[in-house]
Amino acid sequence: MDIKKEVGARLKESRMACCMTQETVAEKLFMTQQQYSRFENGVFELNYGQIVFLCKLFDVSADYILGL
Repeated sequence: MDIKKEVGARLKESRMACCMTQETVAEKLFMTQQQYSRFENGVFELNYGQIVFLCKLFDVSADYILGL
């Protein structure tokens, strides 16, 4: 499996565990829902700042998100 798709699957799982919608997360990242969905679908890569923000938002480790 592609690393971007693996990260995307973990993002989706973490978001759903927090009962958040893609739109809610996207607003917190100052982007559209469509832009955020590209992260979950493995189309776009996250930058370091986004990884840190999402780890704090979902209360998960970067190791978990990155599959380490």
